[in-house]
Amino acid sequence: MNEKLKIFTNGIFRENPVLILLLGCCSVLAVSVTVSGALGMGAALTFVLVCSNVVISLLRKIIPDKVRIPCYIVVIATFVTVVQRVVEAFLPELHKALGVFLALIVVNCIVLGRAEMFASRRSVPDSLLDGLGMGIGYTMVIVGIAVIRELVGNGTLFDIRIIPEGFQIGIISQTPGGFLMFGFAIALLVWCLGKKGKKFDPRIGCDGACGSCAMGCANRVYDLPAGPDAEKKEVQS
Repeated sequence: MNEKLKIFTNGIFRENPVLILLLGCCSVLAVSVTVSGALGMGAALTFVLVCSNVVISLLRKIIPDKVRIPCYIVVIATFVTVVQRVVEAFLPELHKALGVFLALIVVNCIVLGRAEMFASRRSVPDSLLDGLGMGIGYTMVIVGIAVIRELVGNGTLFDIRIIPEGFQIGIISQTPGGFLMFGFAIALLVWCLGKKGKKFDPRIGCDGACGSCAMGCANRVYDLPAGPDAEKKEVQS
């Protein structure tokens, strides 16, 4: 039970895909203008992460190692297409707000990275928890940034006026504001870690016990080819 909980919370805290691993930043910067758009993007990415992780884990023993990446992309693209069609049919305003970034989930580093580093090596339940945790971690960050950008930049939340006209800072809702808020988020993380005597590192929380680790993180090095049938050698990086 502790191992399952660790897998789930890994993507939320210890290896948050955006703030710790610095993946999927393009969509965070572009879509975090409104809270509704950020929630939609987070839900879409979480759905694709969970579904692709589960399918790839199910097929991990029959996917040929030499073509595993193209196979992963086909699986991911299938679920992205499903999300696109559903959002376009039932939530046209959200579809318009997300624009090209909804389709670009296919090449999002978070989704492909978890497929290669985790789902291709772990069981279906573990892969499901990993996808869910990573998706929630991504959603928390993009929504948190969006709340500040929409409230300070537009004076609204969910298009409801909170701050009177003339008191908002317009640049926050523009492109420079996205970089600024993302930089503040990273700085806040580094400051909080410094208070706890830790350093900003993608392996935060790692105890070095790779042999018993359930994370499949960057601290684990595998001999190539890294397919599910390949012999793995775990060494301390």
